[in-house]
Amino acid sequence: MKLAVVGKGGSGKTTTAAVVARTLARHGTSVVALDCDSNPNLGISLGVGDDETERLIAMRQALDEGEQEHAPGWDDLLDRFGTDAPDGVRLAVVTAIQNPEPGCP
Repeated sequence: MKLAVVGKGGSGKTTTAAVVARTLARHGTSVVALDCDSNPNLGISLGVGDDETERLIAMRQALDEGEQEHAPGWDDLLDRFGTDAPDGVRLAVVTAIQNPEPGCP
């Protein structure tokens, strides 16, 4: 299952995404949360904390500035640019997924 949370700024997208992700994970679903927002705060809402959220944002900025190379595949993206959040949620802060493999979000 793939689920996207979209809406107007300030409408509660990040909070909704965090609650849905943690709830699904608590019920045994494997969850990968991708924060694609221009102001990425999903890490804070998921409970990974300020420092880890800032680390993920810095890695995304390094990619945007050409200082880091993009991950060649889905598993590599999560290994290199992801972190573990509470309740078994895996989080990555991304701008875009280039050349997605079949089945990739």
